[in-house]
Amino acid sequence: MKELLILSGKGGTGKTSITAAFAHLASHPRVIADCDVDASDLHLVLAPTEREEHPFISGVKARVVPDLCSGCGTCVELCQFDAMSLEEGARQDGGAVARCDELSCEGCGVCARFCPESAIELDPSDCGKWFISKTRFGPMVHAWIRPGEENSGKLVALVKRKASELAEELDKQLILVDGPPGIGCPVIASISGAHLVLVVTEPTQSGRHDLERVIGLTRHFKVPACVCINKWDLNQDMAREIEDYCRDQGIEVVGSIPFDRAVTEAQVQGVCLTEHADSEAARAVKGLWERIDALLF
Repeated sequence: MKELLILSGKGGTGKTSITAAFAHLASHPRVIADCDVDASDLHLVLAPTEREEHPFISGVKARVVPDLCSGCGTCVELCQFDAMSLEEGARQDGGAVARCDELSCEGCGVCARFCPESAIELDPSDCGKWFISKTRFGPMVHAWIRPGEENSGKLVALVKRKASELAEELDKQLILVDGPPGIGCPVIASISGAHLVLVVTEPTQSGRHDLERVIGLTRHFKVPACVCINKWDLNQDMAREIEDYCRDQGIEVVGSIPFDRAVTEAQVQGVCLTEHADSEAARAVKGLWERIDALLF
């Protein structure tokens, strides 16, 4: 079983479109995983039918029990996230009662630990959901996290683990992972277990900068990486600079995809680029997959 992770230094470089096309082109039995849990959009192309839905419980949130609260204000003084406040006149005797702002609460538990009345409880935090679904290209594991919630890296690790378990259970040879953008905790979680990382970049100065950061991350975790330059013909000088950088670093540029309106047309229709038409970009993506397939298998 092999795992291919598609990354980019930022959003909007085309990694999700490429992942969807790979799901269409791959001949190996496969499981698809969308690890961009903060802004998942692979489902827009693959149109999954949900088979399983599970809550994502992570961390805790403070909750004040009004009948026990004396309004002493200890929790307000101790909270480093300004999540606690006193509501004057909330008690029947006119006294104050503490309130917790769930959006500000980080679940550290200090308020509950030092409340003299034991009036604060820590409830498990329902941060989002994860799913196992069916697509026209095989099973898919995906998730979403509620806006403003933390622990997206933990949710990415959960999606990866479930995809691996599903692949083993169904005897699949390939796991295709649409990774999150950037180099933060969710990306680090997505790299674990990958056999090869494809970094999708674009021919801009920021694209090169982001590429260097992602390559540095893959090297730190000793995971092989290769590069694809999307929309390379929009700035051919910068595309050559990226190729030169990759050559100097010993990194293979496995494909260059031209700018093509067929990509947008496919997105509007909700299908993969390689399903839409035999366009110039589609042919480039097919060649890209052939190179990736040879590297993996």
